[in-house]
Amino acid sequence: MKLLDYITRGFPAWVLIASIISLAYPPSFTWFSGNLITIGLGIIMLGMGVTLTVDDFRRVVKFPGRVLAGVCLQFGVMPFIGWSLAYAYDLPTPLAVGLILVASCPGGTASNVISYLAKADVPLSVTMTSITTMLAIAATPFFTALLAGSRVDVPAFGLFISTVQVILLPVTVGVLMNRYLPRFTKAVKPAMPLVAVIFITLIVASIIGAGRDHILEAGWKLIAAVFSLHAGGFLMGYVLAFIITRDVITARTISIEVGMQNSGLGVVLARSNFANPVTAIPSAISSLFHSLIASLLAALWKRSADNYRVTRTENEAGNLVSNSQ
Repeated sequence: MKLLDYITRGFPAWVLIASIISLAYPPSFTWFSGNLITIGLGIIMLGMGVTLTVDDFRRVVKFPGRVLAGVCLQFGVMPFIGWSLAYAYDLPTPLAVGLILVASCPGGTASNVISYLAKADVPLSVTMTSITTMLAIAATPFFTALLAGSRVDVPAFGLFISTVQVILLPVTVGVLMNRYLPRFTKAVKPAMPLVAVIFITLIVASIIGAGRDHILEAGWKLIAAVFSLHAGGFLMGYVLAFIITRDVITARTISIEVGMQNSGLGVVLARSNFANPVTAIPSAISSLFHSLIASLLAALWKRSADNYRVTRTENEAGNLVSNSQ
């Protein structure tokens, strides 16, 4: 268990190493392509479903305000940051559409791991990931078509069907397995984060290897745009969430959720619905940057989390006493 946890925590390092290898020698990872990428994402989402129960969705009742704030920031901040950066950096159309697409994706499962490492609010993180993932079935096609439709013909219905296939079906199967096959899911659950790390690394490295020439051609503009997307997401997520909730732990959790996207979903949607393969490149690079930024924040926030939790508990206790009086 400790070994699995150690390997999983090294997720950003594995993605970075694989990406560098793929840039140097693309065939080392480009073999993982086509249907393998779709299957890989399906397994990741199935793994997410296996870790969820009906009670995870019922948590919304406990803190609807926090969840609503997080969901609104996820789909209200990121798509428009992506759209703004695509114009600010004057990206070529395929890369601009790809940036808007990944910005319109829901939070990724890696955010739950980062929230755990940062000692943030893991139940809130899991709930937000679940809710935004389900809403993405409609939200991701909608925002992509709305913001990228002026650049290229966006197959909104095709995006919708693809999103249903790679999110709704595997997550639903996972939740059902968790309920009706508890012994099996209990046995495989500890390994699912590692499985997700392996497949995300393969997906990212494959796309980077396949788009090597375009990445080198786009150069600093593409790198800066993707980095700015996630840096802006983490920053705006934290600032706005703190203004709304006045709670540091909640603000950190929402910041992680907003800043980290389901880049694997972006890759699959781009490859399945756009003729130009370059559209998938921003999603691949996105996975690398949001993982590196999130890991740094987790290391910084972990040190002070306990102090904030003590203050938070005292405040909640005070509120209970005041309400009882």
